[in-house]
Amino acid sequence: MFEYMGDRISNAIKNIRGMGKITEDNISDAMREIRIALLEADVNYQVVKEFVSDVKEKALNAEVEKSLKPDELFLKIVKDELVSLLGGDYVPLEVSKKPTILMLVGLQGSGKTTTAGKLANYLRKKHNKKPLLIAADIYRPAAIEQLKTIGKSLNVPVFSEERSVVEIVNDGINYAKEENLDYIIIDTAGRLQIDEELMQELKDIDASHHPHEKILVIDGSMGQDAINVITGFNESLNLTGCILTKLDGNTKGGVALSVRHLTHIPIKFVGNSEKMDGLSEFYPERMADRILDMGDILEIVSKVEDVIDEDEAKRQAIKMKKGTFDLDDFLQTLAQIKKLGPLENILKMLPQARKMGLNNISIDPKEFAHIEAIIQSMTMYERRHPEILKATRKQRIAKGSGRSVEEVNRLLKQFETMKEMMKKINNGNLKMPF
Repeated sequence: MFEYMGDRISNAIKNIRGMGKITEDNISDAMREIRIALLEADVNYQVVKEFVSDVKEKALNAEVEKSLKPDELFLKIVKDELVSLLGGDYVPLEVSKKPTILMLVGLQGSGKTTTAGKLANYLRKKHNKKPLLIAADIYRPAAIEQLKTIGKSLNVPVFSEERSVVEIVNDGINYAKEENLDYIIIDTAGRLQIDEELMQELKDIDASHHPHEKILVIDGSMGQDAINVITGFNESLNLTGCILTKLDGNTKGGVALSVRHLTHIPIKFVGNSEKMDGLSEFYPERMADRILDMGDILEIVSKVEDVIDEDEAKRQAIKMKKGTFDLDDFLQTLAQIKKLGPLENILKMLPQARKMGLNNISIDPKEFAHIEAIIQSMTMYERRHPEILKATRKQRIAKGSGRSVEEVNRLLKQFETMKEMMKKINNGNLKMPF
């Protein structure tokens, strides 16, 4: 998402480099490139017009500080306007009420049911909540079964019964109170398009139970039609936020840049994979950084904090510093890294990832499996003392892991190189190439 648009914007800004100051002449080409990039990303025309006008006005009126070059100042202005367009501040989910009631709404096929599971997983892990999923889509038996399957995989209870939607929700809320559950997620029915019957059902739930959050789940690849859908739901329900799904594919992402500005409804999450942990909080500044290839280090840190054991990480850091980090430690580190998900997704969040081509890297998960197999074929003593690994031992390890002796040698060489680099870093002897 946003890669092509971000690259065009970054290239437009580069052309200002070396200019003595910002003038209407030297930014005219950049503004044209930015306008085209936004329109091609399916950003609403009115939004593009206002964005370009605001950037141009602020750039021409800005004084170039001594600490900033013209292109750096222009980049800062573009970033600030992107952040504003995306909503400015992060708007968190309501989690303080008990029980907190959240109703998911949206068109059929937007990913509501999967998103309900992702939200339950997020609330349990991030906020230590005990969620309940209510299956309120009584028109699609497959949706109820899908929700039950998701709930079972997450070990989250799912409430369903054969009654009217309002009665199901009422009984589900009572069940949550009896079981001392503190977060209720209602998965409602969708249609192929907005109609009166759908809206009335949602209004009835809203009037009867007053959900604390009314979240619209919308397909991020919808383009301009998304604004009409959001407006239609909002006029009937007074939405508190929206979740953009399917942003992990070739989605242009223009809807993300149009939603808040045109509807004033905050984006609270984006779906970035089909997995149950594929839901990320929406921080406008972080998203602007990613568009401009500035990276998203805070998102990487957040992912690391969620999945990596802090005590284990500290123990391994101490061993690295002392120079006692061995192959068994390396094996444990690999297990922690795998929890982060596909490494390609992490690399894309590094600053200048697109410039360095890291966004196009494909890492075969089988490579990790091969490394694990080789190390697991060693005895514990061999893992802790790899220097004893001579020809006969290497042959035994290769045979036991189903890999070649050459692969065993390559792994040992890479491990020794890594240890040497760690040693230099800890001693302060590593010279950086900049």
